[in-house]
Amino acid sequence: MELPVNKFKRALKEGRPQIGMWSSLSSHIVAEILAYAGFDWVLLDTEHSPNELPMVQSQLHAMTGGTATPVVRPAWNDMVLIKRYLDIGAQSLLLPYVQSAEEARNAVRYTRYPREGVRGVAGSTRAAGYGRTRDYMKRAQEEICVLVQAETRLALKNLEEIAAVEGVDGVFIGPNDLAADLGHLGNWQHPDVWKAMEDAAKRIRKAGKAPGILVGEADGKRCLDVGFLFVAVGADTGMLVRGSDALAGKFRS
Repeated sequence: MELPVNKFKRALKEGRPQIGMWSSLSSHIVAEILAYAGFDWVLLDTEHSPNELPMVQSQLHAMTGGTATPVVRPAWNDMVLIKRYLDIGAQSLLLPYVQSAEEARNAVRYTRYPREGVRGVAGSTRAAGYGRTRDYMKRAQEEICVLVQAETRLALKNLEEIAAVEGVDGVFIGPNDLAADLGHLGNWQHPDVWKAMEDAAKRIRKAGKAPGILVGEADGKRCLDVGFLFVAVGADTGMLVRGSDALAGKFRS
């Protein structure tokens, strides 16, 4: 077996915009539906959703063959969590709450085998084709995409140093957490937050890395226009809420 190519990682490196969708419903059925919708990437969340390792593995299975690359967000920038998601075949990871270059370096180290890193070694995992993928251990990092989240004032202060870390492929701006840290809890649309996010996108691009963000459909083009490269333009929970509310409303009235 050949090592699967990470189309998403290569697109970011080439500067091609990647349009994504957020998935928090913790369902392999939802993941399969989204994977074939035409998006470039789908975020499988485990930080703010009741999504656990066996469920994520089912979602990865369900997305096989779709247009969208799965991006898994572990609950924390943690060596053990990262190891486990890599072993079940995740090639792209979004790691939350990275505030310094040292934390970004740790994120990269957790995805690399010794001596470049500290990832635990196992030869018969799904990621390695259960032992069938040739030279997996030597080549795995070629297709692993490391994305780190900058979502605080401290992270923005250290943004250039974070983006400069070798092995970091992209820096994702977390609008809600950033808004809260800027004193605008629950209002990520505040002009001060937008100013900080747009400035961050420019700084990340200048550092040679890909900036990413999650916004609603209405703000997707604005984010692409200011330089964000991987943009999630909706979430499965939001679509279900809006769609079900609208349908029920038609008949209640």
